[in-house]
Amino acid sequence: MKAGRWTNRHLHGLVAAYHWLRNHLGWLGVAFAWLRQHLQWVKRLNIFRFLKIIDWYIIRKFIGTYFFAIALIISISIVFDVNENLAKFTQYHAPLRAIVFDYYLNFIPYFANLFSPLFVFIAVIFFTSKLAGNSEIISMLAAGISFKRLMRPYMISAALISLLTFYLGSYVIPKGNVVKQNFETIYKNKKKNTSAENVQLQVGKGIIASVQHYDNTVKRGYGFNLYKFENKKLVSHMTAQDIQYDTISDSRYHWKVTQWRIREMKGLRENISSGMRMDTLIMMEPTDLVFSKGQQETFTTPQLKEYISKQIDRGSGNVVQYEVEYHKRIASSFASFILTTIGVSLSSRKRKGGMGLYLGIGLALSFGYIMLQTVSSTFAINANTPPMLAAWIPNIIFAVIAYFCYRQAPN
Repeated sequence: MKAGRWTNRHLHGLVAAYHWLRNHLGWLGVAFAWLRQHLQWVKRLNIFRFLKIIDWYIIRKFIGTYFFAIALIISISIVFDVNENLAKFTQYHAPLRAIVFDYYLNFIPYFANLFSPLFVFIAVIFFTSKLAGNSEIISMLAAGISFKRLMRPYMISAALISLLTFYLGSYVIPKGNVVKQNFETIYKNKKKNTSAENVQLQVGKGIIASVQHYDNTVKRGYGFNLYKFENKKLVSHMTAQDIQYDTISDSRYHWKVTQWRIREMKGLRENISSGMRMDTLIMMEPTDLVFSKGQQETFTTPQLKEYISKQIDRGSGNVVQYEVEYHKRIASSFASFILTTIGVSLSSRKRKGGMGLYLGIGLALSFGYIMLQTVSSTFAINANTPPMLAAWIPNIIFAVIAYFCYRQAPN
């Protein structure tokens, strides 16, 4: 009987895991189908005819080492994270399924993408130093391959990693962050900001909305006012005791107001209407009323762009963090090219002492890049630095370093 119960319990676990993978990782099947249907032109053009055996050799080494470094470091990170949070998981009775599927399966891509520059640098330094130590690079150069030609497979590999990094950061990780943050709120007691006081925002041209108190937990606001102006003159004023966001409606702007009253001014005449309940469309959403820490990380890139545009049109000044996040996603994807160039330039020579020195330099430069990203983001938020400039400062500085390293490498 015990064996039967054990089997049934684990069978249910496997079924739950299968359904989770099918529901949450369906984008893999969609991406594969899209590639198979829409990229047939790659095969027809025979675009890979330019790649030689040596190119495929370096690409396999680069990509393989990159993913090996990710697996190794993320495994160590998970061990430390489990050790740090095990007491909280036990205290708040977090179920094993939620820990594995809601937390750690979203933890892995988030930190892998965050430290992708580090993994790129380690991969390049590690296997290029090994090639140089085995005199393989010397043989390539002796065979007439220029250093510029040698960089081709490295740049192709960097482009693949760059595309993967951008796709994960723009579409996959934001959705996972929503699940991960909800888990942390429940089982790690990281309280989210779920209410707002005295919010005022422009919801349309000449239309101003204000809410005295809004509770995002129940999606309800109290003390609601809606002002409409034409030629800087008030033409309509709506008040309501409370306002409720309709989560069932297909419309993103569907609200229900209770005990409402509307005053319409037409010249010297004034019309007043009132009622108990009314459904209406107001061009605002709950995310416009309540800001929680890390909220910008839960938006996909198209959602982020739309949100920034909408807030700027409304005259809101609380979009710097969103603009930094938007530009950082684009700038971070170019880090693969820059750090690959530096890594190849530093490690392509055969020197005494092995690769230890280059790994140390690589780690220092990678952590310097990540630290500079954080510092430059802080400048944008607290020192009024333009968000786009703040996001690209690390790339600009390290691009200069990469240029000088590349110029010196053939010598």
